[in-house]
Amino acid sequence: MNPLLKSTTALGLALGLMAGPAMADMEAAISFLDEEIERSALTREEQEAEMQWFVDAAEPFSGMSINVVSETITTHEYEANVLAPAFAAITGINVTHDLIGEGDVVEKLQTQMQSGENIYDAYINDSDLIGTHWRYQQARNLTDWMAGEGADVTNPNLNLDDFIGLQFTTGPDGKLYQLPDQQFANLYWFRHDWFTDEKNMADFEAEYGYPLGVPVNWSAYEDIAAFFTGRDLSHMGVSGEVFGHMDYGKKDPSLGWRFTDAWMSMAGMGDKGEPNGLPVDEWGIRVNENSQPVGSCVARGGATNSPAAVYAIEKYTDWLQNYAPPAAAGMTFSESGPVPAQGQIAQQMFWYTAFTADMVGDGAAAVLNEDGSPKWRMAPSPHGVYWEEGMKVGYQDAGSWTLMESTPVDRAKAAWLYAQFVTSQTVDVEKSHAGLTFIRESTIQHPSFTERAPELGGLIEFYRSPDRVRWSPTGTNIPDYPKLAQLWWQNIGDASSGAKTAQEALDSLCEQQEQVLERLERAGIQGDLGPVMNEEQDPQYWLDQPGAPKPKLENEDEEPETISYEELIKSWQ
Repeated sequence: MNPLLKSTTALGLALGLMAGPAMADMEAAISFLDEEIERSALTREEQEAEMQWFVDAAEPFSGMSINVVSETITTHEYEANVLAPAFAAITGINVTHDLIGEGDVVEKLQTQMQSGENIYDAYINDSDLIGTHWRYQQARNLTDWMAGEGADVTNPNLNLDDFIGLQFTTGPDGKLYQLPDQQFANLYWFRHDWFTDEKNMADFEAEYGYPLGVPVNWSAYEDIAAFFTGRDLSHMGVSGEVFGHMDYGKKDPSLGWRFTDAWMSMAGMGDKGEPNGLPVDEWGIRVNENSQPVGSCVARGGATNSPAAVYAIEKYTDWLQNYAPPAAAGMTFSESGPVPAQGQIAQQMFWYTAFTADMVGDGAAAVLNEDGSPKWRMAPSPHGVYWEEGMKVGYQDAGSWTLMESTPVDRAKAAWLYAQFVTSQTVDVEKSHAGLTFIRESTIQHPSFTERAPELGGLIEFYRSPDRVRWSPTGTNIPDYPKLAQLWWQNIGDASSGAKTAQEALDSLCEQQEQVLERLERAGIQGDLGPVMNEEQDPQYWLDQPGAPKPKLENEDEEPETISYEELIKSWQ
């Protein structure tokens, strides 16, 4: 059963939605469990007990209509089309779950922060905003909320210990500011069938002098991209032009996330330290010992315009121009994501596992075997020449429920009930089968995913491995994510289009970031947590210090290295 193909109206009828005015209803809960929940981490008895709690807790809010918002990905489509009408039938709380672009979600949140107007009763926004929420204190601190005002609407079986991403949504003060709803990582994606083809393997080794395999570093990735771009794969039954790389380059908000989502740290721009480089993180922003930002440009000890950052952008633009389909330069994140499933792409270094659902669906026949098993696999992304052991290895998105202080208490309570419903253990296994974005350990370990693992190209092995904690979102160095994030796509877009060199674009970016940081410092609105900017110095002073920013290497082409997928996957098992 594909739940997303189910008609919302049909589900509503099955749950009794159309029967009359909204009211809390255990009969609707039983129908929901019968109709929708085939797989769960809870027993049927436990599921019914959890649903009864929702029925009882929601009674004071029956008849209320609330509005929530998230970005448009498969997981949230399942919530909006299947879980929202079910929740309404069970609790009597009607939910309008809007699906919009991620940039629009951040814009709405920013507007609510600035105006105090209650635009949405709850947001699913990335945990990348943790530094913003912690400093501005405009998001409800959920630790205190669950123990205080929200205690009567907090599920006693929420089981926070079961969530795998709470470290990403907890501030330095130890308080929880957001509740994870979906998580996905950016990993390396490649055509395993092409990489293990005898002719391709022999030809590659003859040309490059080392085995074709999963690239460990960017030098090997580049060789593989060059090898497959324009290669004749007719001996494998592949027709049409093929490419060794996939990416996107349109001047759009999603282009900024492409880089703040750890591309720079994978290149080796920042400092060692997990989950984020310290004192210089993957945005190139430096903080002091009190977690206060002190600079972004090299002249203040930052690394946003450092030699390693320039190297990162130059590799991006070079690969986009030479090894990706020509149309990629004009694509956004969401437009480019499904392209590898069309069957013409050899590898993608920066591939979000959120697109796994597209890789196993009806439109992915070109990358699936006849038995439905994948011709592709996922693996850790390779690292750049400036990268050192102990540095951040990749990005993990944690889209998380956020309640704003500007939302009236009764509406926040009703929205909190919905947030807990769509993340509950009753529904989470089923939701995860639809969207493949895991938030609970009990779901990841569920036997149904052991059974499905061979179809998912390494996704389950990754999420069951101890390695998964090494992939992390943006950390707390970023004091105002909405203001700073919009600077990235505008400036990187200039480098992507060729309007500026990488150095020129990054000089502009770090200067603009520092202007925002200086305004925050002058305003003093973040108190002792806000920026305290370093004085500018000769950049060479900072380049001579240990760690980031790092001086330019004489040779940025390291010895290429690959590893067999079979050997690599053993480390995940």
